[in-house]
Amino acid sequence: MPQQGDTASGRARRSGTGRELGLGLVVFAVSLTLLLIRFLVPRAISAADNGDGKRVLCGAGIIWNSDGSQDYARTEYFDAITGCESDYFLSQIWFVRAAQWIGRVIGTESSVNLVIVGVLSSVLVAASVAFVALGIPFSMRCRLAISAGLLLLLADSAFFGYFASVLGEGPAFIGITLMAGGMLLMSRPGWWRYLGMAVTVGGGIIGVNAKVQTLMILPVLLLALVFIRPQGTRGIARWAPAGLVFAAVLNASLNVQPPLDEDTGPGADTREINMFNTIFMSILDGQHDTEADLAALGLPESFSRYAANGWWHPNPARFDPEYPRYRDQISRRNVVEYLAEHPARTVQILDRAATDLLTARPEYLASFPREAGYPPLTLEYRVPVLSGATAFIAPLGLWVLLPIWVLTACAAVRAWRPRVGRRQVGVVILFVLAIAGGQYLLGGLGDGIENVKHQSIALFCTLFGVVLAAGSLLLRPRPPEPEGEPAPPDARTVPETEPAA
Repeated sequence: MPQQGDTASGRARRSGTGRELGLGLVVFAVSLTLLLIRFLVPRAISAADNGDGKRVLCGAGIIWNSDGSQDYARTEYFDAITGCESDYFLSQIWFVRAAQWIGRVIGTESSVNLVIVGVLSSVLVAASVAFVALGIPFSMRCRLAISAGLLLLLADSAFFGYFASVLGEGPAFIGITLMAGGMLLMSRPGWWRYLGMAVTVGGGIIGVNAKVQTLMILPVLLLALVFIRPQGTRGIARWAPAGLVFAAVLNASLNVQPPLDEDTGPGADTREINMFNTIFMSILDGQHDTEADLAALGLPESFSRYAANGWWHPNPARFDPEYPRYRDQISRRNVVEYLAEHPARTVQILDRAATDLLTARPEYLASFPREAGYPPLTLEYRVPVLSGATAFIAPLGLWVLLPIWVLTACAAVRAWRPRVGRRQVGVVILFVLAIAGGQYLLGGLGDGIENVKHQSIALFCTLFGVVLAAGSLLLRPRPPEPEGEPAPPDARTVPETEPAA
C-alpha cells in the first residue's frame, strides 16, 4: 500500500510539474508574440540617443559622436568598428554585441542593427514574465492576471522603446524582472529552486550592470536573498543558495566594471557634471533665494547669473574665469551637506523629482527613425495605459507618490504575514520598492538634469510593485487550523512550497 501511495503521489507531482511547464510555455509564447507585434507593427520603434549611447556603441567597438539631434531614433549604425573601449561597462553592450554577431550570420550591412537588439530583448522580456508566472504561489487565474499586468507594464510606451536602443534602461527593466521571477522560483522546493538561482544570477548580472545608478541594486539584492527560501529549509540548505547567487552576481559585476575607486570607477567621468547640474539646476534653480544658497554652497555671489544653467547650456558657470578657483565646491560632499542643512529645500527638490518620476516619459527622445516618415520628435503611444495614468497624477508629486509606496508596502507586509503565508511575494514587492526609492533619490538629488528619463527605472519598479501588490490582495487569509486537525487549503490559494497549476 505505501508503495502504491508513493507511486500515485509521484504521478501527481509529475502531472503537476507538466501542467506548470505548460503554463510557462504558454505565457512565454503568448507574451513573445504580443511583444513582437507591438515592436514591429506597423514599424519598429526605438528611443533616440541623447548622447549616453556612445558608451554602449564604444563598448561594441563603434566610435560614434552624436550630432546632438534627438529628433529621430536610429535602428542601424554603419560606423566602422575600430576597437573603442567604453569608460565603464553597461549590460546593453552584450545585447549589441549579440546583435552584431547575428547580423554577420544573416548578412546585414550595418555595424549593428537595433531591430535585432529589440527582438533579443523581447525574448528575454517574455521569458521573465513566464518565470514570474511559474514562481508566484497563486492560483492559475491570479497568475495569469499578474502575467498580463506585467506584460502591460513592460510593453508600456514609457518603457518599451528602450529595448531597441543604445541606452541602458532596457536591460535594467529586464534584469529587475528576471531577478523577481528568479527569487520567486528560489522559494520553491526541488529543481525549481535551482532554476530560480540561475535566473536570479542572470537577471542580477544584467540589471546591476545596466547603468552606473543600478549598482545600488547589489546590497538590495543581498538583503532580499536573506529572506528567500523554501519553507522548512535549515542550515546549509537555507543559506548556501542565497550566498552562491549573490557571490556570482558580485563577482561578475566586479569583473566587468573598472576598479571601484574615486578616479576610475564607474561614473567617474560624469561625477563633476552630475554635481554641477545638481547645484546649478536643482538647488540654484532661480526660483528661490539664490544669494543665500550660493553662500551656503561656498560659491561667489557673481555665480547667481548662472542659475538654472546646466553643464551643456549655452552659458554655464564652468566657462567663468573664477570657476577653477571654486571647482572643489562642485562635489558630492558639498551637495550632501547643503541638503542636510536645508531640509525644506530638500523636500521641494524631492517633490519636483516625484513629479518627474510620475511624468513617465521625456518628450525629447523620438520613437521612430527618419525613414519611417514621421515628423521630428514623434513619440509612439500604442500602449500608454500605466504611464498615462501616472502622468495624469504627476502634478501632485510627493503627495501621491508616497501614498502609492506606503500602500504597496502594506500589501507586501500583508503577504509576508503567516496568516497569508506568501513571504516570498512580500520580499519581492519590498525588493522592487527599495530599488525604486534608491533610484528616486539618486536621480532626484544626484543628477539635476533629464530627471524624467533618469527616474524611469524608479517608475518601472514602482509600477512593478503595484502589479504584484494588487495580485497579492486577491489572496484570502488562511482559515485558522482547529487544534489537532489541519485546515483544508483555501480554494484561492496554494501551499507556499508548491504552487499549483
